[in-house]
Amino acid sequence: MLIEVEKLRLQFSRDTQATHKARLGQYLTPASTARFMASLFRPTESVHHRLLDPGAGIGSLSGAFLERCMAGASAIDCLHITAIEIDEGLREILAHGLSTPDAPFDVSTEILGGDFIEEAVNRIQFATGERFSHAILNPPYKKLGSQSRHRKLLRQVGIETVNLYAAFTALALELLAPGGQLVAIIPRSFCNGPYYRPFREFLLRRAAIHRLHLFGARDRAFRDDDVLQENIIVLLEREGRQNEVVISTSTDDRFLDIVQDSYPFEQIVEPTDPERFIHIPTTREPATLATATAVQCSLADLGIQVSTGPVVDFRLKSHLRELPADDTVPLLYPGHLTGGRTTWPKPGSKKPNAIVRNTDTEKWLYPSGCYCVVRRFSSKEEKRRIVATVVRPESFPGAVRLGFENHLNVFHANRQGLPEALAQGLAVFLNSSAVDTEFRRFSGHTQVNATDLRRMKYPDREALLELGRWAMAGSIQHQSVTSPAIMHLE
Repeated sequence: MLIEVEKLRLQFSRDTQATHKARLGQYLTPASTARFMASLFRPTESVHHRLLDPGAGIGSLSGAFLERCMAGASAIDCLHITAIEIDEGLREILAHGLSTPDAPFDVSTEILGGDFIEEAVNRIQFATGERFSHAILNPPYKKLGSQSRHRKLLRQVGIETVNLYAAFTALALELLAPGGQLVAIIPRSFCNGPYYRPFREFLLRRAAIHRLHLFGARDRAFRDDDVLQENIIVLLEREGRQNEVVISTSTDDRFLDIVQDSYPFEQIVEPTDPERFIHIPTTREPATLATATAVQCSLADLGIQVSTGPVVDFRLKSHLRELPADDTVPLLYPGHLTGGRTTWPKPGSKKPNAIVRNTDTEKWLYPSGCYCVVRRFSSKEEKRRIVATVVRPESFPGAVRLGFENHLNVFHANRQGLPEALAQGLAVFLNSSAVDTEFRRFSGHTQVNATDLRRMKYPDREALLELGRWAMAGSIQHQSVTSPAIMHLE
């Protein structure tokens, strides 16, 4: 059944412009992933299934669910599928793909056009239509403006979130009957960070998490569309009893090497965590840093702050300069920080190297000094998520101020530089494999936000100074967890 649908999906991926996909946040589900997702649903006693497939695309997910039912995965008398797709160009393909097969039970389909958010909000507000027993979805990925029409609609039903994928998931969950199950493939970004906290709270109040599936490489779930966002597959049960959570992994969407284990829910969501971060462990071994008695300090304990670089280039465009001049100060982008070193200026770079110092820009600048700087975005499949570099004043002879662009995080002391040994110690610690392992336990982002760095625990100030002096003595910038200085902290 899915063979023809898969051929259509591959053709769509080849022939559809990236701008069209991006406008709708539209990335169709490979057949192998659709079958795996359908296989995750647990058997139920009900013989009447009502399936919701929002953002149905060409019907890969509904087709996989129907295929699973026909294979006798559960005894049912009838299946009703409600598939909703906003793209008119896909609905004809969807109708063909969901044409009634020769099934041993009654199958009916309802294909709706229009906006799923509007449709769902109306159903919730006016209690129209029957609740669904199952939902399967690959929701669109697109940011929602704080005052957008969709955000206002969502607020009418108590949903606050910043992206379409979280909106679709929350609405689908709300449309399930008690005991209803939802399987979705969604970005991992909702698991942590302040922007998704309301969504996490909404999800955890209404559902039990039964399964989380990870892919070994973040670019393999939608490889035909070059999607780099790290995706996970979740199985939720509306008003279900929360027991242990099954965590599984596979290298890619062929699912040939699945490894799985069960974990207490307290290891997934720490009971005392006010942020309700969702951790996804892949080993029962405790994280090195989580058990390290020497790594228990907050940045506040250390007298250190971390801030996102304050120079937003498009807002200060008229003040940016390709090369330094008498009226400018250095402006640092991630491209100036590579291999643990600062390379400035970089003639011929696509990014400016300097910013004019005047009354309009002064408040965005830092005094020249020694800073530990972390790039906010890691490149595709980079060895580490956190990449720290020490910026020293010697790299900018004569400069009294520095500009840090918005794609950098800056460790500082009340907007002043740090002692060099302290900045070096921070960089060694942050670049360690122990920190990378701990960070990956709670973050699926390809970005590192200042909030993430604030919530981490650090060695005490003297230990960081010792690390920094050790690194400076050997001119070492990046250390693995096996280096003597890091091992001393465990």
